[in-house]
Amino acid sequence: MSDHLENTLNALFNLLDEPDETAYSLIRKQIVLRRADTISRLEHALENNFDELVQERVQSLLRELRQEKLFIELSNWVHTDSSDLLKGFLLVTQTEFPKLDEERIAIKIEQLKMDIWIELNENLTAFETVKVMNHMLFDIHNFDGNHSDLSAPQNSYINSLLESKKGSPLSLGMLFIILAQKLGLPVYGVNLPQHFILAYLHGTGIENPTESDVLFYINPFNKGAVFTRREIELFIGQMKIQPEKSFYTPCSNTDIIRRLINNLIFSYNHSGFSEKAEDLETLLIALE
Repeated sequence: MSDHLENTLNALFNLLDEPDETAYSLIRKQIVLRRADTISRLEHALENNFDELVQERVQSLLRELRQEKLFIELSNWVHTDSSDLLKGFLLVTQTEFPKLDEERIAIKIEQLKMDIWIELNENLTAFETVKVMNHMLFDIHNFDGNHSDLSAPQNSYINSLLESKKGSPLSLGMLFIILAQKLGLPVYGVNLPQHFILAYLHGTGIENPTESDVLFYINPFNKGAVFTRREIELFIGQMKIQPEKSFYTPCSNTDIIRRLINNLIFSYNHSGFSEKAEDLETLLIALE
């Protein structure tokens, strides 16, 4: 950072307590214009300045700049890197945990993958392979559905899932997909209404998979129980909704992240945090 920029930022930050709102709006614009150099400084100011007005303004600036940064990163992910579901999961988690330790999460995921890999061999059938994954995830590592508080926002964040071992059908399913694909297994998400499930395909490397490519389905919220198309038909019948092709067909990672964000919007609206829901609604636009 140049001395000129350093001096300019110092001057602007010293004016965060400007009492005149018209003058402050100009100061705010200048800070936002230098967005790439300001987030860490604002975080420092939030931790070290206890003036009520400054705290309020810093929080507002941080919200705007973090939101903009995440929007850009999520849009880039959609257009260049959407094959990496873990990256999309991390970006959504950063909406609540902006200082997320991504390296620590990556290490935990790698440890889980290695624990499963050790138990696999080339002679296992697809069904036997899933049984191994289920045993390691749900019996050894004790992951489970959060049946008592299914709508809680923490179900949708990867750090919370890895720490509490409790999640929703979607977050557990995403973890299963991430691990399976790291192991070279053809597991994909299926956008079944009200209950995210997984599909195990006949083979790897299938582009734009359809229902005919599905070997069987997996319920991550029920300890990875394996089932067939018939169970989906019964479920849809109980819900009294018209069957659609998407209920049986693997969906894209972008569809999964969109569902994750929509789940969070519902959770925050349901719990009265409409501002958080509004920020997430804006992020949905980045997925278009």
